[in-house]
Amino acid sequence: MPVYAAIRLFNDYNMFDYLKEAIFKLLKRFHIAYDTPFENIPKEIKELILYGSRDKYNLYFEGIIPHLEQRYSSDQEGEKVKEILQTYIRENPCPICDGSRLKQEALSVFVSDKNIWDVVKLPVDKIYEFFENIQNTFSEKEKEIASPLLKEIKNRLKFLLDVGLDYMSLGRSATSLSGGEMQRIRLATQVGSKLSGVIYVLDEPSIGLHPRDTNKLINTLKELRDLGNTIIVVEHDHDTIGSADYIIELGPGAGKNGGTVVAKGTVEQIKKDKHSLTGGYISGRLFIETPKQRRVPDKKFLTIKGAKENNLKNITINFPVGLFICVTGVSGSGKSSLVYDILWQYAKKHFYSNYEYIGKFDEITGIEHFDKAINVDQTPIGRTPRSNPATYIKVFDYIRELFSQTPEAKARGYTPGRFSFNVEGGRCEACEGEGSIKVEMHFLPPVYVVCDVCKGTRYNKETLDIRYNGKNISDVLNMTVDEAYEFFQNIPSIAKKLKLLQEVGLGYISLGQSATTLSGGEAQRIKLSKELSKRDTGKTLYLLDEPTTGLHTDDIKKLINILQRLVDKGNTVIVIEHNLEVIKCADWIIDIGPESGEKGGYLVFEGLPEELIHHPSSYTAKALKPLLL
Repeated sequence: MPVYAAIRLFNDYNMFDYLKEAIFKLLKRFHIAYDTPFENIPKEIKELILYGSRDKYNLYFEGIIPHLEQRYSSDQEGEKVKEILQTYIRENPCPICDGSRLKQEALSVFVSDKNIWDVVKLPVDKIYEFFENIQNTFSEKEKEIASPLLKEIKNRLKFLLDVGLDYMSLGRSATSLSGGEMQRIRLATQVGSKLSGVIYVLDEPSIGLHPRDTNKLINTLKELRDLGNTIIVVEHDHDTIGSADYIIELGPGAGKNGGTVVAKGTVEQIKKDKHSLTGGYISGRLFIETPKQRRVPDKKFLTIKGAKENNLKNITINFPVGLFICVTGVSGSGKSSLVYDILWQYAKKHFYSNYEYIGKFDEITGIEHFDKAINVDQTPIGRTPRSNPATYIKVFDYIRELFSQTPEAKARGYTPGRFSFNVEGGRCEACEGEGSIKVEMHFLPPVYVVCDVCKGTRYNKETLDIRYNGKNISDVLNMTVDEAYEFFQNIPSIAKKLKLLQEVGLGYISLGQSATTLSGGEAQRIKLSKELSKRDTGKTLYLLDEPTTGLHTDDIKKLINILQRLVDKGNTVIVIEHNLEVIKCADWIIDIGPESGEKGGYLVFEGLPEELIHHPSSYTAKALKPLLL
């Protein structure tokens, strides 16, 4: 293919088209036709196009890569350009040190046939084993010298093992750690400090943990407590709640419907409290029903053959098309490597010609059963305060259209654009439709103050004069989804979209609530409601990674219903999950493991949940068994 087609950036975004002209001039200089296939261009000219030249050819051409690097690192460049360029950046190990970041002199020091890099790139459980056995190779004098060091090393490694991080390598970059992993590392540090009289506050430390490892975390929290500390944990996990000495439940609903202490007391007191939603689920008074009938595979499968990314052991996985599929296994067993590093990246390349890095595999078949793939993750629905639920699900388009059809708006000649806070005309120009003004504090973070012209309404006076049933456009944006549904229930195009937000449990959020204030779980459910509102072909592949993160059991119930509705339309839903309520509702389970790290990456089981619980070596089977028997 020609240069302009071979460079993917030009195909994906026309904002970089200005570089094409520079390349065409360069090709002309060397008498090369602009449509010459890139592979037929001489190697030195390819290098020139990519990296530029100042001297060799008596010309100055900056080169595509240096130019884009300069734009990416510039303080003057906008966030959008940087986000785009970020997707084209890959991190590769340094060819000199192989990623160790150490000089050859440091790497030349060996203890028991391993240098320091050989040790820190091992998983924690292997490192512990190494230091446990190493003293047997020492002389008496060496043991005397090394003994206090080995004791301290093993103690600190033991703390990491106790919080379920046995699969993690010590050399792993901090930026690659999840929030739950980072929190558990800090927790391990505090256990080692042996402090007392401290108040520790943890926000959902069980995130990312398989039920097998939750008990390790609970024991660590109890150990901290027994040292004389107070542990305050925000948590939805039933095992963690059940192990608490005292529980405080807030509610009864979310958002404007919350903020009240609904129940407080011991676990037994909470179980008996009829006002407690949490107590209802812990006691079994409330529950998520197991499907009476599961969908069964037909002859259509999406198959990954020879998956060997990271710790995957050259496995072949069959995903039945049209089913609700759960990928399970302990933390670090290889689930994300399979679903995201391989399947999602392959699907992005297949459907959208866009991908970052595709994990190692031999072959993928069955992708032709789908017309698109969607990753419904917990990333924000927008990166600026201008983004909100109403704009994301497109209901605001219908609301603006409705306001433009009022008699007063027609008399003034107002179009739907008049009621947008993103364009000039109807918005407040003092704050440019933000509702607040950013005040730079020099050496401190910026402060946002309510606009003193529009008082936070975002619109000018003329626009706010237009009312529908007594409410102006700003009043509507301040409504909760529940309030807006009642207000617009006679307008089917609006009510239908709002009803979907209610069904995913988001009736409490405001239509105009800034996207930056929404939690990951809220953002994910807004995305799901948007998918449900689309005309469905029944051939979509949906991927979700631990969608229950941050959700109460009652919200998980609503989430499962939404996922089942997507599958009822003929779509395929693949979920990576540790939550047993979701796992028990799946049609098909793929269990990866049996352990984490090097001991993981095998296909332990694939089939029905009722068949899984009889598997002898699956940790998921042991945890799931009480729920299905």
